[in-house]
Amino acid sequence: MPLNRRRFIVLGGLALGACSSAAVPRRRIAQGGGAIWRREDERVKGAETWGRGDAETTERLAGQEIGPAGLYAPVRGDVRAVVISDMNSRYGATDYRAEVLTGIELLPGWQPDLVICAGDMIAAQKISLTSAEVAAMWESFDRQILTPIRAANLPFALTIGNHDASSLKRQGEYVFAVDRQAATQYWQAHLTALALPYVEATGFPYYYSFKQNDIFYLIWDASAADVPAEQLAWAERSLSSPEAQSAKLRIAIGHLPFFAISQGRDRAGEILNHSEALRSLLETYRVHTYISGHHHAYFPAHAGQLQLLHCGALGSGPRTWLNRVDTAMQTLTVLDIFLEDASTVYTTYSMNTLQVVDAQQLPRQIVGPTGRLLRRDVASADLSQAERNQQYVPSAN
Repeated sequence: MPLNRRRFIVLGGLALGACSSAAVPRRRIAQGGGAIWRREDERVKGAETWGRGDAETTERLAGQEIGPAGLYAPVRGDVRAVVISDMNSRYGATDYRAEVLTGIELLPGWQPDLVICAGDMIAAQKISLTSAEVAAMWESFDRQILTPIRAANLPFALTIGNHDASSLKRQGEYVFAVDRQAATQYWQAHLTALALPYVEATGFPYYYSFKQNDIFYLIWDASAADVPAEQLAWAERSLSSPEAQSAKLRIAIGHLPFFAISQGRDRAGEILNHSEALRSLLETYRVHTYISGHHHAYFPAHAGQLQLLHCGALGSGPRTWLNRVDTAMQTLTVLDIFLEDASTVYTTYSMNTLQVVDAQQLPRQIVGPTGRLLRRDVASADLSQAERNQQYVPSAN
């Protein structure tokens, strides 16, 4: 994809922008056991209407450098989403790490049209957890995560993760039936509270679609390795519909990814089965990006015609990439969408340092059990002979 001047400025400024606020007067405020540096002179224009997702507001904000005070402020696209994932802590926990709480507090500063969660909002998926314990986790999520997001007038879209309500079945029955019942009850009660312009929501929260700012979003249940056949038929009908095909961009969201990218997640059950067929389905209907979580490592990639945003964990258990020994980090990604040329820019922050992640320091490729995955700015022709010869090495953990 050609790199126009606007995108060059954005991409070229990431590392510099992350630290350029050092010369700006700042004040330190306590937050979640850590601290955030905020600029004294911060004045955010248009704050009274952020998050409504209306065309007038997004057009007015497009092209401005917008971000929380004291952090690098990326140039806003025609549409902006903030993407978070894997916020949970230990099994049964009703608390969240400081990085999660900080991320939620910072969300309004990016003035997004939408907050997207790629799954694992609570810490279920343990047979011994009772209905009351799972309900308590959803109550905690509601109080600490969803309520602040909605109080900031930010629409919220989600996909169900394995720790929320795994779709794994044995002998035709859900293995984690308690989790499914609790998730269904909680989210169906919040269907109209998320400020999403639904196209179809009969399967909510497991599979549904909505259209906002001329972008069509399709969410399927990838909380286990198999997306149910009836959902795939639904996905094809939805993506081929006039509502989807008339949109300027299409984005699909599911918890499990198509490829293994992180240590300890390169085994059966941790990636989607029949991934080539699923990817082909999305490509057939010109889906631009597939957003996923679960592997707890940020990696912006592409496969065929499909862009792949692998979200890092915002909560416990971040992981590093296959065949690497880097220190793992909690991350959050700002996704800016430029409709004119159907391009996207990712600005990803390490929530441990509040600095922007330098994409050039990420692996150029990841070779896993199901194939080779290239970083989004790397083409096959760019690979050296040594890179072409790289073989999959299973992770030790």
